[in-house]
Amino acid sequence: MAVQLIGSWASRFALRPRIALNMKSVNYEYREENLWAKSELLLKSNPVYKKVPVLIHDDKPMCESNIIVSYIDEIWSDGPSLFPSDPHDRAMARFWVHYIDDKVCMNHLRSCLMILKAIGEVLACTKLLEEAFGKCSKGKPFFNGESIGYLDLALGSYLGWIKAVELVGGVKLLDGETPVLAAWAERFCANEAVKDVMPDAQKLAQLGREKLGWQAAK
Repeated sequence: MAVQLIGSWASRFALRPRIALNMKSVNYEYREENLWAKSELLLKSNPVYKKVPVLIHDDKPMCESNIIVSYIDEIWSDGPSLFPSDPHDRAMARFWVHYIDDKVCMNHLRSCLMILKAIGEVLACTKLLEEAFGKCSKGKPFFNGESIGYLDLALGSYLGWIKAVELVGGVKLLDGETPVLAAWAERFCANEAVKDVMPDAQKLAQLGREKLGWQAAK
């Protein structure tokens, strides 16, 4: 089965299916996209949003990172499950993913570098997620339990950008106030499925300065 993934090294959303495919040990072709000069393949494969990621499986494209991750979990079911087995736990994982994408978004991360009040908003999110980790993980290493899952992918995809914000803004978003979440972040980034595809925080910080107009908070 031919598998291609169109993504961008800096895209937190493209990172999710990359890790999911690695978790499932799927052989795939990764196509790096220039988001400032989009390819015909991307425009043809995602004519509605014209964004990455796009998964092309047997010549059939699909879009949106969370939809792609769910598809990967269903198609390659032999690998570790990306969702909890309990229906309530699955629903809660989806709830927290929605929360993460709603609250821990690039608009908030960007504003952290310009408006100090926004830092408190992100910190409030991380404190809630610290509590959620205890409930979802049930004492195990990841939100999903023993292995990385749907919720881990959603939050983990922001870690490179969070570290970039910390570098440029001189703030700590994961620190002593959220020790459990900080320890989870280290485990996530060190995982074999993650470490080779996690974007470098220094490069993301430079991209933020050059393309997004990031300025250190004063």
